[in-house]
Amino acid sequence: MVKLIYMLNIYFYTIASVLIVSLLSLIGVFLLPVKRSNLNKLTIFLVSLSAGTLLGDSFLHLIPEAVKKNDGVETWLWLLAGILFFFILEKVIHWRHCHLPTTEEHPHPFGLMNLVGDGLHNFLDGLIIAGSFLVDINLGVATTIAVIAHEIPQEISDFGVLLHAGFSRAKALFLNLLSASLAILGALLVLVVGDKMENLTNFIIPFAAGNFIYIATSDLFPELKKDNDKLHQAFLQLASIIIGIGLMLALKKLG
Repeated sequence: MVKLIYMLNIYFYTIASVLIVSLLSLIGVFLLPVKRSNLNKLTIFLVSLSAGTLLGDSFLHLIPEAVKKNDGVETWLWLLAGILFFFILEKVIHWRHCHLPTTEEHPHPFGLMNLVGDGLHNFLDGLIIAGSFLVDINLGVATTIAVIAHEIPQEISDFGVLLHAGFSRAKALFLNLLSASLAILGALLVLVVGDKMENLTNFIIPFAAGNFIYIATSDLFPELKKDNDKLHQAFLQLASIIIGIGLMLALKKLG
């Protein structure tokens, strides 16, 4: 009975988390009235915060938990696999994980390709969130916060990409929501399979850490370098990254 209640809690937290992450795809419509210059400033802050939370979750939550469950070389191989997987993913589908709002000087002609790449990314987010909750509820909460921090600037960009590709606002919102909903499928897959595969989280957790490290260092940091011509901007970026790491540290202490 106790185990049943625990699993019901896991299902509830997981589904609620991926629903919140999926609904973030609608955030773009609320930012349409915002001036592009202000949106750029907001996005840079969010990208910096996202980089900090992803790195903080990886090094303070996911990797320690993975090592605690299995301190063998397999853990580190799965972490490397997570890094290489995203590298290969970008090469295969030509998906550039851009987080800056679309402008005429920064065109995105492959709207549908962006949807395919983002859909797969969302599916992986669902896998990662569910896998984290299966290990520990606190780990699941920390990972969900890291994913949310990352998804907000990403969804702003995705909405802009679809508009730039020629889709109407209504269709862009629908397609973005459809892509985001794949996180729910990923989460359900792990929840169903997780009951049958006891060691499933042994590779999902380090694999997730590798994904997060790749996104932060290969995708987010280069975006920040593009807008680093002023000292106060660099300071704001660094402060935002530290805030993101600090948030993950606080969750670690509270857990």
